[in-house]
Parts: sequence; C-alpha cells; structure tokens
Amino acid sequence: MKKVGFIGLGTMGKPMAANLLNQGYDVVLYNRSVEKAAELVKLGARTAATPMEAAEGADVVMTMLSNDAVVLEAVLGEYGVIHGLRAGKTVIDCSTVSPDTSKRIHHELLGRAVDFLDAPVTGSKPAAESGTLVFMVGGEQAALERERDIFEALGSKIVYMGPSGSGSYAKLANNTIVGINALGLIEGLSIAAKAGLDAEQFLQIVLAGSANSKQAELRGGQLINRDFSSQFSLQLMLKDLLLAGDVTNRLQMPSPMLKAAAGLFQMGLGKGLGEADLCAVAQCYEEWMHMPIGKSASVEERRRTARLQLRVPIHLSVHQWEQEGAFTGQTIPGTLYDLSGNGLQLISEFPLAEDMFVVIHFAQEAKLPPITGRVIRIESDNSGSFRYGCLLSGLAPYDRLQLENYIASHQQDQTG
Repeated sequence: MKKVGFIGLGTMGKPMAANLLNQGYDVVLYNRSVEKAAELVKLGARTAATPMEAAEGADVVMTMLSNDAVVLEAVLGEYGVIHGLRAGKTVIDCSTVSPDTSKRIHHELLGRAVDFLDAPVTGSKPAAESGTLVFMVGGEQAALERERDIFEALGSKIVYMGPSGSGSYAKLANNTIVGINALGLIEGLSIAAKAGLDAEQFLQIVLAGSANSKQAELRGGQLINRDFSSQFSLQLMLKDLLLAGDVTNRLQMPSPMLKAAAGLFQMGLGKGLGEADLCAVAQCYEEWMHMPIGKSASVEERRRTARLQLRVPIHLSVHQWEQEGAFTGQTIPGTLYDLSGNGLQLISEFPLAEDMFVVIHFAQEAKLPPITGRVIRIESDNSGSFRYGCLLSGLAPYDRLQLENYIASHQQDQTG
C-alpha cells in the first residue's frame, strides 16, 4: 500500500486520516497540536515533527488545513512538504483556499517534478467520518487517475474540474450556495417561529417540498434543538465566502446574495460564534426576535417579551415634498426609546405622518452612519410628544451589530 503523509487533523482531517488507516494505508501524520494525533497513533499511524518529515519517503502527501497562509507554510515554508518530496510524487490539498494559492503551489511543485492536485471536498464532518466525501479536483488528470485509490478510500464521488485552480474555484462557488442556503433555512424558520408556528411541524413541510435542501436535512434538527456543535464552523464559512467575494471582484461579477450572506456571518463572528457550527448565526435572528427559533411562542407570550427601554438622544432629518422635483427638509431633536426586532421606537415633539422616511443621526461617539427608517406607527401622549414606530431599511449587518452594541452600552449605563 502507498505511504501517505497527512497534514492537518482538524474537524475534517482527523476522520479522513482514520479512514486511510482503516483502509490499510501507511500513514505519517503532522499536526501543530500533537495531542490530536494520539487516537490515530493507536490505529497504527506514526507522527512527524514537521511537514517536511511527513513527506520524506511518502508517495502522496495530503493537506487539510484552515486557510491559505497555513497551507502555504505547510507546503512551501522552511520546513514544508516541498523539501521532503521526491520527483514523481503527488501533493493533494483538500483545504478550501484561493485559486491563486492553488496555482502558486502547482507552479512551485512543478519545478520539483511533483504533481499537485487542488481537491477540496464537500460533505462536512459526517461525510468525512463515513468516507462519503465529494471531491472536486483541479490539476493534471493523469495525476488524479494515478491517485484515484486514495480518493476512493475517502469519498463517494470524484469530479475532475480542469487545470490547476479549478477545484478551488468549484469549492468557493459551492460554498457560496451552502452559505446562502443555510441563511435561507434560518430566515424561513425564524419567520415561522415569530408567527407562532410549531418549528418541528414547519420543518416537515420544508423537507417534503421544494424548499428542501441539504442544509435543511443536515441542520434543520440542529436549529430546532439549538445544537450548535460544529460540523463546519461559522468562521470557516465566513472565510470561504470572503474568498468567493475576492473571486467575484476579480471577475468583475456582481454577487449581491454572496455579499449579504458574508455580512450576516460577520455578525455571527462579531458575537463570538466563530468556533460554533455555521448554523449558530441563527442566534442573531433569535436576538432580533427575542425568542428561540425552536420554541413556539403564543401571541400573548410575545406581547410579554421584555423590551429594551432607552433614553438615547438623537437627531432626525425629515424631508417633505413641496411639489414635483422639489422638497424641503429640517433636522429635529428626538429620543431613541425602544429597540425591537425589526426597528426602533422614537419620541419627538415634531408631528410626522405614516410612511414618511426619516434619517436618524446618532451622537458622534456612536460611530454609526445615518440610518433610514420608515414611520409605520404613531402614538401621542398627554405631554404633547409623539411616539413613532420606525421600520429600519437598508441597514447593513455590520452596522446593525454596531447599533446593538451602542444601545447595549447605554442600557448598562442606565442600569449600572
């Protein structure tokens, strides 16, 4: 059997290396955290002190690492794989990296007469454990055929995509769909929960109809049970979406859904959810709704939901049309009184009308851009002031996170 150097024992790499051992391959491991190799050593693996050492004498070296910088260091660094491989051997990188990184490694190894395949995978942790990963492969097809037995030991489908970099392009396009699908599932479940529907019953409809997806099958139960244990981490999902964004920028291709998805996952990262599963971004929606996705709430319970009472001074820019092609505007003082899942509640002595748009300006210390809101509800009180419910529009996910943090700081000041 072939000797395989395997580098990277994270969520995906460890079960992949275990499958190679179970298939009878001679496996030499390298991982920065040595303790992760202990279970695999019991299965017959040996360990190396550097990637170069893991590559010495190997027929094939596989890498499954977290990002471009780590892959480049492991393959081309001072103690990298490139210094331990003989001519005629093969490096297979299963990481999700930039196509430019894959092409660079291909070029460097070609100078040593070593083949390189960029072969990222889809399937997450369960598929890595069961040996049913799907590989998308870029590089020389002859090299793929020579190492097909390795791929078949780890996956159920191997698709040749084209020359070097093609596998990485395919993976970024694929993960764009994964991220958007996951957010679609979360948003749909959130709507159902906020409407008081039973989450499990609603999920049955999703799984049985045209809204079904692999994300619904894999993560629907996780979301309902609020199980955010990582099958594929939120921070890695965000990394892939940002890489995909770099590709679309370079291709001069608009990608509005990709950018919206990346913004939402950035919010999740900002909330400290990076190491949790990608579906943990649902916690952003739960905070906006003031309720969990997996637990239905009656109308009365939702009415009793605690609201965040505030007294934050603001200014409002109000614009009114005078006639076609002209309008007048003025700036008026106001107070931010309440934050809800979908908007803000403002107080001002100035009379406004429903469906009027106002621009909300915060104090300079907030470091927030002006925020546009539409007046959807008006209440008056005995003091001569008006309370306005404003639906926010066009608010970027990052700005929303900044707004929440600013409001939270004021709440602490008031309660402290």
